[in-house]
Amino acid sequence: MARHFSAAAALLLSTTLTASAADSELLIFDWSGFEDPGFFGEYIEKYGDNPTFTFFGEEEEAFQKLRSGFKADIAHPCSQSVDKWRQAGLLEPWDTAKIPRYATVAEKYKADPIFTDGDQVYFIPADTGTTAIAFNADEMSADQLTTLQVFKDPQYAGRISLPDNVDDIYALAYLATGVSDWTQATQEDFEAASAWLREVHPNVRAYWADGAELAQLMSTGEVLFAWAWSEVPASMRGDGYNIGFQREPEEGSSIWFCGYVNLVDGPGSEDKAHDFINSWLSPSSVEYIVNEWGYGNSNTEEMAKISTETLDDVGLGEISAPLLAQLPMDNQLREQMIAEFEKIKAGF
Repeated sequence: MARHFSAAAALLLSTTLTASAADSELLIFDWSGFEDPGFFGEYIEKYGDNPTFTFFGEEEEAFQKLRSGFKADIAHPCSQSVDKWRQAGLLEPWDTAKIPRYATVAEKYKADPIFTDGDQVYFIPADTGTTAIAFNADEMSADQLTTLQVFKDPQYAGRISLPDNVDDIYALAYLATGVSDWTQATQEDFEAASAWLREVHPNVRAYWADGAELAQLMSTGEVLFAWAWSEVPASMRGDGYNIGFQREPEEGSSIWFCGYVNLVDGPGSEDKAHDFINSWLSPSSVEYIVNEWGYGNSNTEEMAKISTETLDDVGLGEISAPLLAQLPMDNQLREQMIAEFEKIKAGF
């Protein structure tokens, strides 16, 4: 399969840069890899060119860059960042009348007060995925990964990798310490999760910044197993690697969703911004993201047509273990998570 794990993606870990100068009337601030034209083929058909993309490595970096005055038209945060970005005055509402396929988005998102304010819609969910244990199935089996405590096992020192992403890393830590709903997490829960991450830290070979970096670590054999997005096993299997995905350790695994926001005072075309989102929700985009990336799309009508077998195969099916949904959480607690994770990575 043609994948987004490119050499360019591996370079986009800590700095923001423009990947391709295309349509100058639409600048999208996005994660590396989402410039893949498979997501917005209708847009290209209509306008004859790709939008211009510029990338961030993680959401706090994106937030700080926008706060400092960087201008783009659209950005791609995940759900738990939306409230913070709204409170900072970075977002303006979408005109959903210009996005006909918004009608296919699940009602729970349309009614969420963090994403909407009456008739004003600030966040349109686009993609969803799972985070669980990806592993080298030539060297170990899912039966060796029945608990998240395996990340602390000293026999795997230097053979594991964790995400350099505050939400995914704390999803792991909360699950490992008995919390499967972080919207109800207490200060004590946060402290227990942080202590668990400190115990795991000596075993970590690398904190991966994107799927490309983790795929490289696993393909060389440096990393035996990792807390990974569903795109990693889906991609690596497509490239011929025997990679398993354990979503049912006894403590559970995680699910997340991200989407697009309309940035205040974007320099480009509002019409093109709205057409881009409508293209993202097209049937062709749904088929592409599921089969090529191992992610889901928020077009519920088209997702309902995907077979259970396919969803299970790409890591999006139902499981019989706890599932921590990375929903919007208390902002103050999340700010503590951001600060604490930086200390943990530095060995403190």
